[in-house]
Amino acid sequence: MRLLVSAVAALLLAACAATPTGPVTVQVLAINDFHGHLEPPRGGFRQPDPADPGKTLATPAGGIAHLATAVQQAMAASPHSIFVAAGDLIGASPLISALAQDRPTVDLLSRIGLVASAVGNHEFDRGAQALLDLQREAGFQWLAASTVDKRTGRTILPPYIVRRFDGIDVAFIGLTLAATPSIVAADGVAGVEFRDEAQTVNALVPGLRARGIEAIVLLIHEGGFPARGPNDCPALSGPITQIVPKLDRAVDVVISGHTHRAYNCRIDGRLVTSADRYGTVLSTITLTLDPRTRDVTDAKADNVVVATERFAADPRIAAAVAAYAEQVRPLAERPVGRLALALSNEVAPTGEMPAGRLIADAQLAATSAPEAGGAQIALMNPGGVRTALRPRADGMLTFGDLFAAQPFYNNLVTMTLTGAELQALLERQWAGQPMPRVLQVSRGFGYTWDAARPPGQRILPGSLRLHGRAVGPDEPLRITVNSFLASGGDLFDGFKAGRDRRTGMMDIDALEAHVRGGAVVDDTPRLVRLN
Repeated sequence: MRLLVSAVAALLLAACAATPTGPVTVQVLAINDFHGHLEPPRGGFRQPDPADPGKTLATPAGGIAHLATAVQQAMAASPHSIFVAAGDLIGASPLISALAQDRPTVDLLSRIGLVASAVGNHEFDRGAQALLDLQREAGFQWLAASTVDKRTGRTILPPYIVRRFDGIDVAFIGLTLAATPSIVAADGVAGVEFRDEAQTVNALVPGLRARGIEAIVLLIHEGGFPARGPNDCPALSGPITQIVPKLDRAVDVVISGHTHRAYNCRIDGRLVTSADRYGTVLSTITLTLDPRTRDVTDAKADNVVVATERFAADPRIAAAVAAYAEQVRPLAERPVGRLALALSNEVAPTGEMPAGRLIADAQLAATSAPEAGGAQIALMNPGGVRTALRPRADGMLTFGDLFAAQPFYNNLVTMTLTGAELQALLERQWAGQPMPRVLQVSRGFGYTWDAARPPGQRILPGSLRLHGRAVGPDEPLRITVNSFLASGGDLFDGFKAGRDRRTGMMDIDALEAHVRGGAVVDDTPRLVRLN
């Protein structure tokens, strides 16, 4: 009997020890939109200048070796920590990662302790099977609650993971934006379906709660647009503001991405964060858990800029990055040609960007000869201009510089559209889009648009001009776009109606040929914006 009493007492003591007597603090570290930037991105972290909102301040930041140090330091300060991400870890990557199908990024994110990530749209750039192949090599788990195999009706990857902190379970659900098929090439999303974000999450909640899980964090590859700095949230706009209010109240925190912005917000009473892009910011989120209800009672965040001066590079990770860089150096450092000045990929009020103009000019030059397609106009999607074109001190651009701006390996497609079809297609830049997507136009073409007019009616009638003359509605035009746009990407379905199609060289090859041939930088706006 004495032995039995002693055993029962021991069990009761163990149970008491396992149950925390006070609140449990959990630290969630988060990134998003890393895009294979193993080295610090040129331009660093950019934010509005508080002294002059029309200007930006740049802080050297990012690089996975510096991010590793930031993560290590944060984890050392909190016994209950987890490192997660909100998607687009890979795809649209610089040459150091892209040349090896982003395996270097998967390797190093695994080494620095990433536990889980939502699947982003760029994870599908090479197709679902390529993503599944990378998952087998990863030391972290991709989550895809809303991405379903059309054949089986099952998610292609787990919808969530559960981690226990001091006896309290926390669920991390991961999903991508439902609009993924409109922004990824058709072959990348073949065979999979992307379901509504809020409906997907809400359907999972009852099952989690039935398991006694009350603390729920959502990792979602969709986001918004803040008006100011990384820890501000005035006038947040964008799709995330429509999704969060639809979520079950059981969801406590939303970690977002996709828009490449940093913000720290409250939407519908819930914490919503995003950490810029390329590893330049680390969201440090503190959750307070009640051991009685097992739920989140408080959540707060700090977006920490991963400044290279503040966070020294981790030597072990830096050595690995150097080894990967050495493998691609002969190609990346190959000189191509000179530019007189740096060309930004920041959008001007007209919707244009200097780097976008040069890329459109390059595509026109590659397809204007009769035997190459006879193009008169080239149009480039703004989301495909991934970085600025910044020459070295001597003005030289390398192949690595060009690839960073054009990493998708799209072919150029030249087609015929009438003036009326082109104008209707250009109205699509604002009508039905989650955000304005003003196509970059080649030299010699332009038009006037009025921001005060309703979407679908913004281009002034008769304002389309080609080499100074008006374009008639019935006039046939030979137009070049990349294969992504040609298949209706970014919701530009009008390109599918293009006739007499001719497929040409790859976009990166066209850009290289143009720069090597002595590209002339034309900084004159080609579009006119009213209001």
